[in-house]
Amino acid sequence: MKNSAQITGLPIISITDGIQVGKVKSLVINPEKGAVDFLTIEQDDWQVSVKAIPFKKVIGVGEFAVTIDSDSAIIDLNEIPIANQLVNKKIKILNTRVMTRKGELIGEINEFYVDEDNGLILGMALKTSDREVALPSEFVLTYGKDIIIVKEEATEHFLSSTNELDPAVKKTEAVNLENSADPVSELLPEMGVQAKADAAAAVEDDELAALKRKQIDILKGKKLTKTIYSTNGQVLLEAGIVLTPEDITKAQEDSPSTVVELSMNVEE
Repeated sequence: MKNSAQITGLPIISITDGIQVGKVKSLVINPEKGAVDFLTIEQDDWQVSVKAIPFKKVIGVGEFAVTIDSDSAIIDLNEIPIANQLVNKKIKILNTRVMTRKGELIGEINEFYVDEDNGLILGMALKTSDREVALPSEFVLTYGKDIIIVKEEATEHFLSSTNELDPAVKKTEAVNLENSADPVSELLPEMGVQAKADAAAAVEDDELAALKRKQIDILKGKKLTKTIYSTNGQVLLEAGIVLTPEDITKAQEDSPSTVVELSMNVEE
């Protein structure tokens, strides 16, 4: 989970070329889907048109950069009418007032949070008249240019912390709740602690597996332009081969740095 401030301004790195193609200028919201559909690009050179990256083309949103396969992921918004329409709608979320369907003003949005894997908006940090809370996105009816409309019961489901919007935290809490109701865990507290640790590890394993699947989808079928060596100096993959899922899995099993080197030495 990332908030908008953590994404805006990040360098955008092309893995295939090993270069920075720009920085994230803004997040383009699709109000119908409740998701970030595009990231617009800020480039050093003067440009007439607005360039952007479809969120589905983003490989990863890290602490220090957004990564894409290559600059072929970059589009000209003027050539994509739907994308251009979304930009012109100017749905910004930040500093937008929140109102119930019956017209009760609740507060104002300070920040919003995005699932970095699919761009879905998970929720928002909301400042009410007397406190700051987190508002889950499932209670939003309309993302408007000036006002966000929410369900009447939204005020009954505020969260005390924006961390609770994170799907990984929700999964861990759900497992912990199940374990706390287990009479064996109540009799053996140390078993409950281990269960919590196992749950957290399971979440990390799921995220790692998803990342590996995404790497395979992006790299399979591409031609390797350089021989790749394993961390112990053995030939792992020969230059000139067309990568299969098995080849990419070999690199993943060797080390993360091997996957990075593989990604930077392929062509269509």
